[in-house]
Amino acid sequence: MAKQPINVTASTLTVDRDNHAGAVVTVNRAAGCVVTLPASIGKGDEYTFFVGTTISSNSFKVQVANASDTLAGGVSISTDIGGVTMLAGGTDDTITMSGSTTGGVAGSFVKLVDVALNKWMVSGFLASTGTEATPFSAAV
Repeated sequence: MAKQPINVTASTLTVDRDNHAGAVVTVNRAAGCVVTLPASIGKGDEYTFFVGTTISSNSFKVQVANASDTLAGGVSISTDIGGVTMLAGGTDDTITMSGSTTGGVAGSFVKLVDVALNKWMVSGFLASTGTEATPFSAAV
């Protein structure tokens, strides 16, 4: 059974398996938010993050818990009908939405699944402005 959506307006969120797995977490903070996932252990937990309010300053980041965890998969990102697909590289561990070229416009979302020890599967759609750019980096 799906959980009730969770509204976040704080500048940071440390994700908790019991409270956040299976729920849609909506970020409604124009000044951005840094979300830290739990360590990936291969449990299959799924986390969805939805941008309810366009990011207008700072950024909305979703990052792993430690230097061992990485992201695999990709997201579609689009300013217009063309759009592009961005893939996470082998060492990427952070998704950064700027509210412009890397997504973060209201309606953007990412879904992460804890698929294996030290591995998160990522998918989603990021609405952007300007020339699309990758939201992925190795920053943790």
